Amino acid sequence: MALSLDREAYYRRVKRLYSNWQKGEDEYATIDAIVVSVGVDEEIVYAKSTALQTWLFGYELTDTIMVFCEDKILFMASKKKVEFLKQIANSKSNESTNGVPAITLLVREKNESNKGNFDKMIEALKGSKNGKRIGIFSKDKFPGDFMNSWNDALSKEGFEKVDISAVVAYTIAVKEDGELALMRKAAAITSEVFTKFLKERVMEIVDADEKVRHSKLAESVEKAIEEKKYLSGADPSTVEMCYPPIIQSGGNYNLKFSVVSEKGYMHFGTVTCAMGIRYKSYCSNLVRTLMVDPPQDTQDNYTFLLQLQEEMLKELRHGVKLCEVYAAVMDMVKKQKPELLSKITKNLGFAMGIEFRESSLVINSKNQYRLKKGMVFSLNVGFSDLTNKEGKKPEEKTYALFIGDTVLVEEDGPATLLTSVKKKVKNVSILLKKEDEEEEEEEDDTEGILLGRGSRAALLPERTRNELTAEEKRRAHQKELAAQLNEEARRRLTEQKGEQQIQKARKSNVSYKNPSLMPKEPHIREMKIYIDKKYETVIMPVFGIATPFHIATIKNISMSVEGDYTYLRINFYCPGSALGRNEGNIFPNPEATFVKEITYRASNIKTPGEQMVPALNLQNAFRIIKEVQKRYKTREAEEKEKEGIVKQDSLVINLNRSNPKLKDLYIRPNIAQKRMQGSLEAHVNGFRFTSVRGDKVDILYNNIKHAVFQPCDGEMIIVLHFHLKNAIMFGKKRHTDVQFYTEVGEITTDLGKHQHMHDRDDLYAEQMEREMRHKLKTAFKNFIEKVESLTKEELEFEVPFRELGFNGAPYRSTCLLQPTSSALVNCTEWPPFVVTLDEVELIHFERVQFHLKNFDMVIVYKDYSKKVTMINAIPVASLDPIKEWLNSCDIKYTEGVQSLNWTKIMKTIVDDPEGFFEQGGWSFLEPEGEGSDAEAGESESEIEDETFNPSEEEYEDEEEDSDEDYSSEAEDSADYSKESMGSEEESGKDWDELEEEARKADRESRYEEEEERSRTISRKRKVPSSSSQSSRHHRSSHSRSPGRSSGPSKKKRK
Repeated sequence: MALSLDREAYYRRVKRLYSNWQKGEDEYATIDAIVVSVGVDEEIVYAKSTALQTWLFGYELTDTIMVFCEDKILFMASKKKVEFLKQIANSKSNESTNGVPAITLLVREKNESNKGNFDKMIEALKGSKNGKRIGIFSKDKFPGDFMNSWNDALSKEGFEKVDISAVVAYTIAVKEDGELALMRKAAAITSEVFTKFLKERVMEIVDADEKVRHSKLAESVEKAIEEKKYLSGADPSTVEMCYPPIIQSGGNYNLKFSVVSEKGYMHFGTVTCAMGIRYKSYCSNLVRTLMVDPPQDTQDNYTFLLQLQEEMLKELRHGVKLCEVYAAVMDMVKKQKPELLSKITKNLGFAMGIEFRESSLVINSKNQYRLKKGMVFSLNVGFSDLTNKEGKKPEEKTYALFIGDTVLVEEDGPATLLTSVKKKVKNVSILLKKEDEEEEEEEDDTEGILLGRGSRAALLPERTRNELTAEEKRRAHQKELAAQLNEEARRRLTEQKGEQQIQKARKSNVSYKNPSLMPKEPHIREMKIYIDKKYETVIMPVFGIATPFHIATIKNISMSVEGDYTYLRINFYCPGSALGRNEGNIFPNPEATFVKEITYRASNIKTPGEQMVPALNLQNAFRIIKEVQKRYKTREAEEKEKEGIVKQDSLVINLNRSNPKLKDLYIRPNIAQKRMQGSLEAHVNGFRFTSVRGDKVDILYNNIKHAVFQPCDGEMIIVLHFHLKNAIMFGKKRHTDVQFYTEVGEITTDLGKHQHMHDRDDLYAEQMEREMRHKLKTAFKNFIEKVESLTKEELEFEVPFRELGFNGAPYRSTCLLQPTSSALVNCTEWPPFVVTLDEVELIHFERVQFHLKNFDMVIVYKDYSKKVTMINAIPVASLDPIKEWLNSCDIKYTEGVQSLNWTKIMKTIVDDPEGFFEQGGWSFLEPEGEGSDAEAGESESEIEDETFNPSEEEYEDEEEDSDEDYSSEAEDSADYSKESMGSEEESGKDWDELEEEARKADRESRYEEEEERSRTISRKRKVPSSSSQSSRHHRSSHSRSPGRSSGPSKKKRK
């Protein structure tokens, strides 16, 4: 197949070359003609001559001479190449239309001296302008007889040669749309290979503690580009490396692109990775530094490096000089971290295109060239020879940081990143978990001795010593957090005290504001019941007066027929009829006299002269009241749902078809009764879910509090979950949690099917499911990456850490709760569970006792008016991992053996925050803060009972459950201490048995004083004799907390 040449692109580009030459800027002003000669040299990868050919024709043409004169263009090449170039050879007719000189094609003779063709070209050179000075690319020197004979012919004529590399580079540096598309694709492939292969491979090596040489790792990257899965759908034949990948670690760093990866083994410290992909002759570049367990100092320097790059992106604008960009970055270093001035790379990047590095367009202190819209740069900034103060070995003491990206210069505003690979500290840090299980260590120790590995055995005591302090470190950190917590909470509550709580005024249900609005219907005059639908009012005759009652005041109605009469009974709302705490809000004046019910009676017998049966009025009234009541309740329910809904901005639709999109997803909660599939598409400022029925749900990026991606590892569904800042309405309800999911396997299993381990169909089905899971995971990950780059990482998806997950029951059923970087979530069960860690004040563990298999977790929020969250039935085995995780998140936690009455505790704190913090604040939950001796405990309990329990009646009404919990626990623990084999589920003795035991005990003790006997009996009536000691211990050793259940002492006082 003959190669095609883009004729339009050639004329467009050669015209740009000639117009710049005619403007006569820089070296263009001094030359009379341009000569470009290309020979054959396999070793030369980048040359200005071949770059110009690729730019003009789309291909490199070896053994070809191009002569550009003022009024003609001559190309001399082999016969095949001349045939190829005939596609652009113009006739005289279209010469003027293109505005460029006509082309003359000369065929090179292989075996002859080509003197005739050389003479024609030299004659043309002499006839161009003054015919003395020719522009050439001085660095391009190709070997071979053909090139030598041409250079000799030029030398004989005595032409003066001028190097025009820089001006030609400036001409072709501004990229057209077609070129930019190729460079974007090259950058996308580079990002893909780095993310999915190189970064993953480095993490595998670190994780498996492998010994791999830098050079071997670099070679594996070169092999990876032969696999289609890393190439974003590109043809492998069009993809090549710009340069061999450079991987450096272990103290030896050279932050240039001309170096090669050393043969030394990769060190698990700071690893710099540089790689660039060339796609269809256009280059891209990417540099990242991966850090294994980086110290804080290294993280700070790296964050500063990111700030420098951000500054560079802002400075790279159309019309700005390259030296000005360099100066701005250096000023920032001088102001903020002058000690790093000597460590920074000599230049900060270079222009890129067909050639990887354009040497005349380097960002340094001297370059006067101005940036133009459409130029593409490789921005590379780094610090070398940095000292790691924590490093002990030579390879740990010195490190370097290096980041680089491919960027596009825009008209105004910051440059656009083409390589959208994440580079924040958390994205490039590899954190190693240290094993601290003593059993494993003991095994290792034994093995070391058996195998004679003395060094391993010698290391163990030191390791164990360090790990023994882990719990102590945790405690010390928690103490700091406790002080901080009380201080911050006190300050926060003091500030909030000034802000008065606005109580929402309840809508008044007045039927008519003045008597004139009353309808003048004959029914009213006739003392019949009339329903005014407009004002939602029932007008009833009471003592001969038409009295309006709003529909909201009617609780229910009933109708019955007894003998010759029909009875209509209407019940009204009145104080005491509705059980609930907010009853006072319903009745603004509860002291008034209320009508509780009214019954009307009408005859079923038609009287002579009357048209209708009298009872018909009651029957119609019954029907219409029911209708109006239903309509009113529906409207009220909808208004309640809409209450507090924040009006969202409108979704800005991006009409581009290449929007990130996921198809065949289900939405939860459902839009309609049945679940429906649909597609989720990312637009300019938010997502739009469109169901197959045409329903639309819009979620704006700025309304998303947490975006969670739950992969399908170990799950039957793969989920994108959005926890919103403000609720949105769809399906006539408000929702703060919306998720999109698809099923990855059979959620139901056919138990009737015979399960054979080696059944071919089953194996095939499993294989298909594995492939399906992989395919879905890849599709979701690609969607997330595109959305993150579209939003410039303002919206970041969090992936739950499955290894930190624990089982618990936040609602009715047990599920796996998993932490993310900023929340604790469960997205797979419905309803979902999302707790933002930044909103958490402290965590309290309840029922933490040796003989119990489970404990509960209480989450107290910084907003004390918010109800605490309970997670029940967490296995005791998860306690330590949860503590470790909370400690690492700087969240204060406490633990206790009892269940507390949190409603009362929070009410006490909100009512009197100053008093609460004066008594030590949250320290009442600490084990150390509890009463040390019995007397102190007894007296404290009495005082605090008085303080935190307003009335005995309220206690009886509201705290019954809590009281029962406490007493059953006291009995449980007592039984357990008495009989080690006794089950904690055994029921206690009834009161008769206890009284009998009390009498026996009295007889045995032979108490003589009546006072003593009565006191003993009253004590034994509360607690079985076997557990009296236990309950006394509970009363003395735990100082009373706000609202803590204190069953025994309450009964005693009463």
